[in-house]
Parts: sequence; C-alpha cells; structure tokens
Amino acid sequence: MRLGIGLLATLAVGFAPTQAAAAPRDLTATHAYIQASYRLARASVSRIDPAQAKIGRLNGRLAHECLHAGAGSLQNDASQPVSGLAVVALWSIAYGVNAGPIHAFQEATQRLQWTNPAITRAARRYATSLSEMAALPMPNLCQVIAAWKASGFQVVPPSATNLVRHAEAIELNKVPRRMLAPFERGTDASIFARTLRLQAKIAEAEFVNGVHDTFQLLDTLALNE
Repeated sequence: MRLGIGLLATLAVGFAPTQAAAAPRDLTATHAYIQASYRLARASVSRIDPAQAKIGRLNGRLAHECLHAGAGSLQNDASQPVSGLAVVALWSIAYGVNAGPIHAFQEATQRLQWTNPAITRAARRYATSLSEMAALPMPNLCQVIAAWKASGFQVVPPSATNLVRHAEAIELNKVPRRMLAPFERGTDASIFARTLRLQAKIAEAEFVNGVHDTFQLLDTLALNE
C-alpha cells in the first residue's frame, strides 16, 4: 500500500535526527569523537614511515635467520595459515607502532554515549578492534616454518593457526559519517573532512606498501601466496 506524501513527510520528520532535536550529550559525544579521530589519524600518518622502516628490519632479520625456509612447500590448504601468519606479522608492526595513539583514542572515546545506542556500540567496537590489532603479537615465523617443515609441510602449529584466525576475525568498521553528521556543530564538519583525507592517505599507504611488503616477505621466506 502506498503512503500519501503528507504522511511520508510526517514520518521523515518523526524519525530523522534533526539538529534542532539533538540532545546535548549527542553534540558533546560527537565533538569529542571527531576530535579523537582526527588526533589518531594525524598520529597514524606520522608513523607510516617508521612502520615501513621496522618492516624492513624484520625482513632483513628473517633473511639472515631463515632465508627461504619455506622452500619446497606447496600452494595448498596447508600453506595458507603460514602465508597468513606473514601478513599478521606485518599487521603487528603496522598497528603496533600506533599502539600509543590507539590507546589514547580508546581512552578518549570509551565513555562517550549517544541517545542512539547503535552509535555508542559502533564507536566502542571500533576502538576495541583497533586495540586488538595493536596488541597482535609478533609471530616467530622462523620457528613456525621450521616446525611446519619438520612435518613435511603438512601440519602447522595450532598456535599459529589460532593467531591467524583471531587476526582475520577482527573487523575495523568505523562509525559511519551519516550517523554522526546530524550532531556536528561549529568546526566539526571541517575537522571530520580533514580526518577523512588523512584516513584516505593511510588507506592508500596500507594498500601500496602492504602489497609490496607482503610479496617481499613471502619471497624472503619462499612461501606461496
């Protein structure tokens, strides 16, 4: 059944969170969240190069300690967790160098509350997921590959498989802009726009550097994709 235009307009007014109807805590929480997001984005951009330097040192150490340790392994289901573990090592560094700013972000946002509980949950889940990524331990790739090789490249140590599963299950879902936009005031919109530009720069670096670093690490260890 179609609804009349007048009724649709009434429903839209009733359900849309207009600025005039925004509760004070929505405005306060949104402002604090946007400021915290901007600080995190700035800190993350400044740490792109240090993270790359640390990844370079990891690759050099692996080349010294266990160069081509995975030579002879096949590209099959048994090899996937080990290749995945190499990616986890990269994530451990990339997010680990941001552990301080991520902790500060979580501290600044964990007590924020909106009248819409969905926003509160989304904000807390995102901060928690970031903290989980920053806390990923650096796997001992040489040790894991040695144990895998000793089994004829058939059995991956359960601890390695569990770590890969844990890391891959972490979902980094930011709070959607549309949920916060109705509560922006003053410079909030411009700060949010600057944050988005910084986050785009981070995402580009993660993609470009990530592809290069992954292939380089897999080549050093002679692992399949």
